[in-house]
Amino acid sequence: MTMENERRLLAVHLKRLRLPAILAEYEKLAQEAAQENAHYLQYLLRLVELESAQRGANALQSRIKQAAFPVYKDLDTYDFSLVPNLHKQKMVELTRCQWLDQHENLCLIGNSGVGKTHLAIALGLAACRAGRRVKFYTAAALVTRLEETQKQYQLDRFLSQLDRVDLLICDELGYLSFSRTGAELLFQVFADRYERASLLLTSNLPFSEWGQVFQGERMTAALLDRLTHHCHIFEMNGESYRFRESVKKSKPGK
Repeated sequence: MTMENERRLLAVHLKRLRLPAILAEYEKLAQEAAQENAHYLQYLLRLVELESAQRGANALQSRIKQAAFPVYKDLDTYDFSLVPNLHKQKMVELTRCQWLDQHENLCLIGNSGVGKTHLAIALGLAACRAGRRVKFYTAAALVTRLEETQKQYQLDRFLSQLDRVDLLICDELGYLSFSRTGAELLFQVFADRYERASLLLTSNLPFSEWGQVFQGERMTAALLDRLTHHCHIFEMNGESYRFRESVKKSKPGK
């Protein structure tokens, strides 16, 4: 068998085994190994490491895509001066995702413009990088999806999909009111995750006003009892980033 035929046959096998990184790089690495007089095991190790790294990168991109973040935001771009009492080191610790292993929740509560969504996305991306399955919704979008699947008799299927998520992010809770049915469905999602999987919620409303969202003190009390049992709670009240930037632009010479 000629060298060219061997290359073609190797390409067929590598494609069949779904090893695209090895297929793309094996000849280049073979030349480098020959120049370095490397042992064949070293050459094989380099190939396997390359394939493994590529698969890891692909899996990460898939998790990020499935999470459906509206934008990408990392912790290193967050302006902690917006909320001076926010503990930066605690946020850094949360990116290590031990709280997800313990099925704990996280609540970011405060006025608009202080970066609650930014932090939620940053922690969600950290979870993706740690190999966790994440899903991002605004509260309004999640309620809409729940109501639609209920009407289509697919609610159980959708709830099963949410059950497989390690971290469910529900952003902007309290910005819009829901129907009674929508509030009850949202309560069901939150309650079902108790001590089973983690929730990350952002809200402009203090807990004392969540009755506006869940339309009743009994349901609200039952939810908060579960939600806050194992929960990291951050109060984020400070100057709006958007307001600060608009003031800067309005000043002469800016």
